[in-house]
Amino acid sequence: MFYSFDGRQPEVGKDTYVSELAQVIGDVKIGDNCYIGHGAILRGDYGRIEIGRGTAVEEGVIVHAPPEETCRIGEKVTLGHGAMIHAATIGDFAVVGMGAILSIWSEIGEGAIVAEGCVVKMRQIIPERVVVAGNPARVVRKISDRDEEFWDWGKQLYIDLAKKYLKVEMKPVK
Repeated sequence: MFYSFDGRQPEVGKDTYVSELAQVIGDVKIGDNCYIGHGAILRGDYGRIEIGRGTAVEEGVIVHAPPEETCRIGEKVTLGHGAMIHAATIGDFAVVGMGAILSIWSEIGEGAIVAEGCVVKMRQIIPERVVVAGNPARVVRKISDRDEEFWDWGKQLYIDLAKKYLKVEMKPVK
């Protein structure tokens, strides 16, 4: 689950759940009240990963930082199942849909939504509070009140799930 590498070691905040089936390697700093799902891989082996409080890294997500650089993931970000993250920054309250790819040095603005399966190209910058979709990613619309309500609910769901996993441990079935 947690691995030191080349003198680098993970740090995990208060009330954060990290699945025993996840791999957190090297220079990874995870804030308070986060959820790191089963099969997630956070590779801070030759770069640094910083994850803000209240963020959900769902099952099968891969996060990697460029050599000697930092991948910064903001507060209350949702990284959907199977997303691949090599971004420079992901702003607070952003959502990255299932199976999306954020290529090296890309930047995602605060509150932006990257649709499922979307590909954000190398060094591409996504503005704040927009929805992007496609390959390559293109702005399709601005964020709506309905989007905010839904994602506020979804983010709290994972904060609560992290607390439940910490309280009610997984147990193997024989």
